[in-house]
Amino acid sequence: MKKSLSAVLALALAMGTLTACGGSESTADTSAATEAAGSGAEETSEAAETVDIDKLTVAFVPSKDPEEIVTATEPLKGMLQEELAGLGYNVKEVEITVGTNYEAVGEALSAGTADVGLIPGGTYVMYDDGAEVILTATRNGLTKDSDNAADWNDGQPDPFTDEQVTYYRALILAGPSEKGQELADKVNSGEELTWEDLDSATWAVMSTTSPAGYIYPSIWLQDNYGKSITDLSNVVTSDSYGSTMARLASGQIDVMVSYADVRNDYEDQWNSEYGREGSIWEEVEVLGVTPGIYNDTVSVSKFSPIMDDDFKAALQQAFINIGNTEEGKEVIAIYSHNGYQIAQDSDYDNERKAQEIIRSMNE
Repeated sequence: MKKSLSAVLALALAMGTLTACGGSESTADTSAATEAAGSGAEETSEAAETVDIDKLTVAFVPSKDPEEIVTATEPLKGMLQEELAGLGYNVKEVEITVGTNYEAVGEALSAGTADVGLIPGGTYVMYDDGAEVILTATRNGLTKDSDNAADWNDGQPDPFTDEQVTYYRALILAGPSEKGQELADKVNSGEELTWEDLDSATWAVMSTTSPAGYIYPSIWLQDNYGKSITDLSNVVTSDSYGSTMARLASGQIDVMVSYADVRNDYEDQWNSEYGREGSIWEEVEVLGVTPGIYNDTVSVSKFSPIMDDDFKAALQQAFINIGNTEEGKEVIAIYSHNGYQIAQDSDYDNERKAQEIIRSMNE
């Protein structure tokens, strides 16, 4: 579809060699004709090297409020157009959408109605028949990274570090309800929570393909109690972490599951929007910590009519370039991403194992 840079350089070199071989006895008319022909060839080469794309659709999963995602990622449209233009692609329009749930984005990639999807590893492996991973997100690590839940409950913020990591953890979090604090007090006093303790609480989870919002918390329950989320007596499914956090603040739920830096993201809203008086670091405490989860993906549709190997390579470079600028980092921070690195399908083999565990638990 798009000639390689080496081919262009070879063509330019060949044209230069041919010009150098021209004799000094050429007449002015011949020189003018040669110059005109060379100019025309150059224009044809440039035209062949610029690929027009009417629309590029980028889909996000609703890990936060959809309106917040759309607003925060608006500058991404121009950034992608600018970066791709420098790589030989004239993208006339970039459309950003937010799926109604994680599965909706996976299905859009499989159907070819979305060209690019920013999706978690769990969603990717479920839809890898129709999606192909091209990048893995990097993120800043957290100052707390202990397997011991009580270590996270010092009442102090958990700031990010400068270290770039390719994994994150999921946390089982207790809210300010009476039941939530009862469970947190046991953890902080060094007591082991029983299955009966956990089953007596009302939980909120995300969709079944969410690594932090479902898969890895289920694995934590399996490892520690031989149970899964489906065994809990009181579970509600949320459409976003924002709505889950609001339920936790109001006492509608006692326990939620989420990515480890969720308290950083909702620290201000905890008081300003959700009406809590205490600090989120004091009122939301950790009951359990999962193993590391490989970071989110940038995946492309295998059935998108505009996708080929050259364009995939251009998209990889465009996202990497965006992640290397301060303006780009501000945009992708909505997903706690700090940059991107080239990925391959085998990076997510552990996610496949996790999916197998979930399927076996649900059978």
